[in-house]
Amino acid sequence: MKIALIGYGKMGKAIETIAQDRGHEIVARFNSSNPPTSVALKAAEMAIEISRPESAIEHMLLCFKASVPVVTGTTGWYDDFAKVEQALREHEGALLHATNFSLGVNIFFEINRKLAALLHNHPEYRVSLEEIHHLQKLDAPSGTAITLAKQILEEQSQLSAWQLIENGEAEDADKLPIHAKRLPDVPGTHSVTYTSEIDSISITHEAHSRKGFALGAVLAMEFLHKKSGIYTMKDVLNV
Repeated sequence: MKIALIGYGKMGKAIETIAQDRGHEIVARFNSSNPPTSVALKAAEMAIEISRPESAIEHMLLCFKASVPVVTGTTGWYDDFAKVEQALREHEGALLHATNFSLGVNIFFEINRKLAALLHNHPEYRVSLEEIHHLQKLDAPSGTAITLAKQILEEQSQLSAWQLIENGEAEDADKLPIHAKRLPDVPGTHSVTYTSEIDSISITHEAHSRKGFALGAVLAMEFLHKKSGIYTMKDVLNV
């Protein structure tokens, strides 16, 4: 396939390497100094969008107008999902969105949901979430952490919402606390911990490099080829 990369930082370059290894051609590379246009996008059969939250919606709308299916891993734009969905329907476009493309993380999502369901009737366990990322990651909590939190909230009716804990603020008893840390050279670590007076139960996913994310993005692109509508990694993995 002929691919346009929207976002050409470290992750974009990792995706480029894997895409080329799998026989795909990169026909356009866009970044903040060379933004995408509808005309330039028409050279591509598929776009992979890895940019910034404030730019992601504009990029997706451009792809829809150019009739180019788009895979996006950018997070922080989901409050405007309805706007994106409406534009996609108008242009009969194709979108695959994911808070994390890593195959391991998406398996982790399924484990997280199951554990939350198992502990639903055991209020003696207090659940908390921690995510650690590199210093360049702008949004907090991460999109992956928010996905994990939403899964837990769906299964744990005693919790009303998630709460980002910053500057040592107190945790609300009816909310799921999320602790977000930014450290040098950390691709991404997510941990969910249930703690009681007797013991603790923890599950953790630790990314060793960006390769897992990049491979998942390319697999998502291959899945989306010649489709229309909206998809997620659950569709790619059939889970």
